[in-house]
Amino acid sequence: MSKEFHGAHIVVSGGTGALGRAVVETLIESGAVCHIPNLVAEEMNGFPFTGHPRVHIARGVDLTNEAAVNDFYAEVPPLWASIQIAGGFGMAPLVDISAADFEHQFRMNTLTSFLCAREAVRSFRTRPVVPGSDLIGGRIVNISARQALEPRLGAGAVAYTVAKAAVAAMTQSLGEELAGEGIWVNAVAPSILDTPANRASMPDADFTRWIRVRDVADVIRTLVSPANKTVRGCVVPVYGRS
Repeated sequence: MSKEFHGAHIVVSGGTGALGRAVVETLIESGAVCHIPNLVAEEMNGFPFTGHPRVHIARGVDLTNEAAVNDFYAEVPPLWASIQIAGGFGMAPLVDISAADFEHQFRMNTLTSFLCAREAVRSFRTRPVVPGSDLIGGRIVNISARQALEPRLGAGAVAYTVAKAAVAAMTQSLGEELAGEGIWVNAVAPSILDTPANRASMPDADFTRWIRVRDVADVIRTLVSPANKTVRGCVVPVYGRS
């Protein structure tokens, strides 16, 4: 087992989903202790890390609920990092999007990232400084999307595109605000991920051009690593061949 993370505690929201599972896998391989808030009970079916001694799952946590987020972060040990994967996608023509639909995309993708980032920073500030340790400050990684960087690709999914663009803007703003404390805030902006759900919804696509979730997970691990001494305030395109 790699000791890259020295037993550091890391929150992975959305850790029971397709990308989240890959992130949890690479983190525990590198010595981290993962804390996962779960709301969708079905995602626990076949979850490969149930019972793992360094994977702790809190069930029934609604990350759009401020009090629930506060309570979850208050129960975990002082953190090294927080990775905000929880979110959702939605497509519809403009005239079919209600105000509730628009707000729902914002709450799933932007509000959850904001609340988790805020509580993570509070947790970072309680972590004792260990002389000689590389664990100084903290790390946050958000999940944006290619549409956020190339909004024309968001045609037909404007609510999702706007929500993910807000995540990108928040990442860059927080990256500057928190840099003085050694807290690096970054995001990844993937194109289409190769997941069972995406294959089912787009069966005629060329899957070989999609991004493997493990490859995205490896980028995330690099950004949250103590070895990342310089990269902050970035929204990293993760497009591969797509």
